[in-house]
Amino acid sequence: MRRRDILKSGAITALAAFTQTLHGAVSDAIPVIDAHIHLYDPSRPEGVPWPEKSDSILYKPALPDRYKNVTNGLGICGAIAIECSPWESDNDWLVKTASSDPVIVGVIGDLVPGSPSFRKSLDRLAANSLFRGIRYGNLWSRNLSVDMHKLGFIDDLKVLSQAKLVLESANPDGELISALVQIKDKVPDLTVIADHLPNASTPQTAAAEKEYTQNLERLRERPHVFIKLSEIPVRVNDEVPLELSFYKDKLNSLWNIFGEDRVLFGSDWPNSDHLASYTATFNLAQRFAASKGKAAEENFFWRNSIAAYGWRPRLATQPRG
Repeated sequence: MRRRDILKSGAITALAAFTQTLHGAVSDAIPVIDAHIHLYDPSRPEGVPWPEKSDSILYKPALPDRYKNVTNGLGICGAIAIECSPWESDNDWLVKTASSDPVIVGVIGDLVPGSPSFRKSLDRLAANSLFRGIRYGNLWSRNLSVDMHKLGFIDDLKVLSQAKLVLESANPDGELISALVQIKDKVPDLTVIADHLPNASTPQTAAAEKEYTQNLERLRERPHVFIKLSEIPVRVNDEVPLELSFYKDKLNSLWNIFGEDRVLFGSDWPNSDHLASYTATFNLAQRFAASKGKAAEENFFWRNSIAAYGWRPRLATQPRG
């Protein structure tokens, strides 16, 4: 998870309020599953490994009740909680916290394939149907492109696949995308979800950029691969553009590679608060999806998340696949 500089929020707040007036909720009351939020509680006796205490924007409890307040009126009916801690015990905390509120329809935890505790911990966690898989990538001083070659790593991913659970990546760059292609070739039935691609660290040379694009296309050719249009807003010269036109080319490029049946919505809340309000972040995604037509919008906002995660509804307002 990237650490972002804390921004001056006055201009962002004003623009977000204007945006909310224009786009209060997803069109035609399409239900929305947010496939990327984080839950944590710095007030716990043991504290949290992230965010840091110096982060005045993020260092406060991010729990389901607060998430529901932030998303009130936007049509959000459920969310997938993604790990934000390398502590193995926090998998149990996250599952317990998610179980306490039906707005959370799934959990992606943190386990290390190839570690002595992996299979035992996976068996325990997978006994709860909310647990949908693990996240591994350029996070917590890990490197998927290196670690995938360690003893037992691929074998444990095969166990993950056999359990019908997913591998989610973190903080993509060219090496990580290449690693995901290799992993899919070694474990073809494994469901892979690549997050934050709009904000990926893209190669700087023409040759490397070509290879990166080709690897994205190779990923698309493999079955059971999904991506998230999460981390859309970016900072440019101390400002955060909130006009869709600024992001549309990159979003269209990813959409055209993977197609409307492989792309998910994710907000990255509350990490996204460093850049824009939830409403402003959501509305960028909503306006983009609306330009693709209602069927594609439904896929983006909820159908594809069921196909990817296999989550089950816990509330009457949550859609059935």
